Amino acid sequence: MRILHTSDWHIGRSFHGHPTLDALRGVLDALVAQVRENDVDVVVLAGDVFDSAAPAASCYSVLSDTLLKLSETGARVIVTSGNHDSAARLGFQSALLRSNITVLTDPAAVGTPVTVDDADGPVHFYGIPYLEPAIVRHRWEGVELRSQAQTLGHVMGMVRDDLAERGGRSVVISHCFAAGVEATPGVEREIRQGSLDVVPLSVFDGPDYVALGHIHGRQTLSDRVRYAGAPLHYSFGEGDKPRGSWLVDLDAEGLGSVVWLDLPVPRPLVTLRGTLEELLEDPAHARYEDSWVCAQYTDATPQLDPMRRLQRRFTHCATVVHTPIGGAADDGDDYVARVRRARDDIELVDAFLTHVRAGEGATAAEKALLREVVDARTMVEASA
Repeated sequence: MRILHTSDWHIGRSFHGHPTLDALRGVLDALVAQVRENDVDVVVLAGDVFDSAAPAASCYSVLSDTLLKLSETGARVIVTSGNHDSAARLGFQSALLRSNITVLTDPAAVGTPVTVDDADGPVHFYGIPYLEPAIVRHRWEGVELRSQAQTLGHVMGMVRDDLAERGGRSVVISHCFAAGVEATPGVEREIRQGSLDVVPLSVFDGPDYVALGHIHGRQTLSDRVRYAGAPLHYSFGEGDKPRGSWLVDLDAEGLGSVVWLDLPVPRPLVTLRGTLEELLEDPAHARYEDSWVCAQYTDATPQLDPMRRLQRRFTHCATVVHTPIGGAADDGDDYVARVRRARDDIELVDAFLTHVRAGEGATAAEKALLREVVDARTMVEASA
């Protein structure tokens, strides 16, 4: 049996304020083409289908159109919910879907598989929606469920008990933060917001393959436990990680092979660092002019309107960060102390400039200009 493992579509998510729906449609069309070209039998989508619990109407059309296209390939499609999804909204129409599309969002059904047969016999797919311990613990009385590790440990015990009775090969689909993951920037925010904690890898002992979601970059925790990552780049911290899916083959004995299928990247991401002048003028950066750009300019002092100036060259400059190097050394006093020590208006302004310009106070020319302004104001006040 051939399985395509994908996850974390995050339909509706923006990229630094820019919409991503059109780009995601194109990437998901490429995924559908891969399903057809590789004669995939089952597509598993491991959670975070949407980016929010209340997605816009346009997000639903992306999902329904993609599910329809996947269904038309002849593949079976199994979808579970993640911590970003509303299980109720994602699952409400599951009974109305085509017979080869299954959406699993009900915690009560975690021990009951979706069974798909091939020439070698049955393969049991156990879909585990994201389970918030505080919400689901009442379902299993007498079991302490205060963490993701405890909750998934209990559920996987149910899976193993059911599999022992049924026999055959098995695949688990889950959305969690598993031990051994190499964290990437942006992931930690989601872990805290979703109250996710680390799940030991041993929790997933037993099945022939474990298709995980939640981490946005592909990761291999063992031959049989993997993250596919998101189909789009959703942060600059993911920029060096490929986008794609795992193509998993099960033979008569269990896991046969796993290969990676790359998906196209609609617009590459790059982080550029240098002075603002270097970023604007260096010909070496010409190849990035159509990329998503994170610009880190290193001038000692903040520059005027850097985003507008950078976007003249890099149309898709999405974020600008001031990361100064080589600024004048500060005297070690904090801003409040310098303000209190100031003897006149010029020293007060100088203290402010030192604070906001990475330790660089007023230049001689700036002090001369300040002196002119202060003297002019003094003359006006004296004549009033």
